[in-house]
Amino acid sequence: MLFRLHEQRDWIAELADIGYTDVWSSEANAADAFTPLALASAWAPTLRLRTDLVPAHTRGPALLAQSVATLCEAAPGRVAFGIGTSSNVIVENWNGIGFTEPYKQVRDMVSFLRSSFAGEKVSGTFGNSTVKGFKLGLRPSIEPPILIAALREGMLRLAGSHGDGAIINWLSADDAATVSDIVQRSAGGSLANPVKEVVARIFVAPSIDRETVLAMGRFAISAYLNVPVYAAFHDWLGRSEDLAEMWSLWREGDRKAALEAIPDKVVDELIVSGSPEQCREHIDRYAANGVTTTALAILPFGYNQEQYRQAIRDLAPR
Repeated sequence: MLFRLHEQRDWIAELADIGYTDVWSSEANAADAFTPLALASAWAPTLRLRTDLVPAHTRGPALLAQSVATLCEAAPGRVAFGIGTSSNVIVENWNGIGFTEPYKQVRDMVSFLRSSFAGEKVSGTFGNSTVKGFKLGLRPSIEPPILIAALREGMLRLAGSHGDGAIINWLSADDAATVSDIVQRSAGGSLANPVKEVVARIFVAPSIDRETVLAMGRFAISAYLNVPVYAAFHDWLGRSEDLAEMWSLWREGDRKAALEAIPDKVVDELIVSGSPEQCREHIDRYAANGVTTTALAILPFGYNQEQYRQAIRDLAPR
């Protein structure tokens, strides 16, 4: 994190002034997903508040319902809740919780949240948890849309059939058409007639320094695409030939060679880079391929705070 939460007030307020519509949080090993959005709700009263994503395994059902409902009451009508499987690294290695039946865990937690938000007294087994007689004491006055983070076909269909939309991640603009189509068809729509929100988290490197972009891009790609769920995703997308050498070297423990084995074209596909205008043109390709909401994740490049803030300004909507 480039700056502390208490230092972000001016940054968050400026986002709304320069045209951004949403702020996003996530939950891995830094801030929790809810506190930054609670602060943002007061600092920028027009921005939509969205989680990308909260792991389905790491909170019990009742606590998760309370956390979401509390944020919804702090900012009625402005919250969208993103939930997903996360990964074995975060769930098992960092939280000591079995990463079992991730599809079922997400599906059941979505079902539990909807029942809780409707004011029902809920009992039953939901994923890894058995609930007996829980009733949410602080129901959201406006229920939030629930977005399901999805990679492969099963979760994409779940996002279309059980969620209010999907959050997609680590994919190219061309890949976006493949996954968006699955989401929309699962909900009775199509790419031409979308009925669900499809959010893409897009990694952006706003720099014309080609060598730095490639180095930073390879570092980010290796950190994610060697995690089993992402490796399986890119195998499914058809990148196994391009990434086979990286995967093999990574398993052997030669991390330096693994990074060098990532082809330039994979970096160019998965990392948006170039001048701000070139970045916008590339981002527009995602929208043309079925993405309804873009969530930009700017790679830091070792920027100081002012350089990072300027990158945010340079990429602001026009």
